[in-house]
Amino acid sequence: MLDRDGSHYWGVVLEAPDARQLAQFYSRLLGWQIVKDEGDWVTMHPGDGVAYLSFNTSPDYERPVWPPQLGRQQMMLHLDFEVPDLERGVETAVEAGATVAEHQPQDDVRVLLDPAGHPFCLYVDPHD
Repeated sequence: MLDRDGSHYWGVVLEAPDARQLAQFYSRLLGWQIVKDEGDWVTMHPGDGVAYLSFNTSPDYERPVWPPQLGRQQMMLHLDFEVPDLERGVETAVEAGATVAEHQPQDDVRVLLDPAGHPFCLYVDPHD
């Protein structure tokens, strides 16, 4: 059984053609500190809490397409980030190295692509 008291670390690992390069992008985007860099495996942490984000170099990495296309590599997951201002959040992400996706399925969410092609979303909490 998994420990459920909230004291053990959990995280997400993204495959990439270059783990270090993708970790540096997310470090710029989120302001998280890289806490482990083994070249092909890089881990970052926000500084508090038990969540982390890691990156693994995969020599056979195939860039996903967005929106999904039959017969092409599809995304397996995507990350969501709440921002206080959607326009400014997009500007910050692009300055860090992201690309705004051509297909935008919602008016109040922006889909962007990280340098390895993983889609991620920026959104503003509608209750704020």
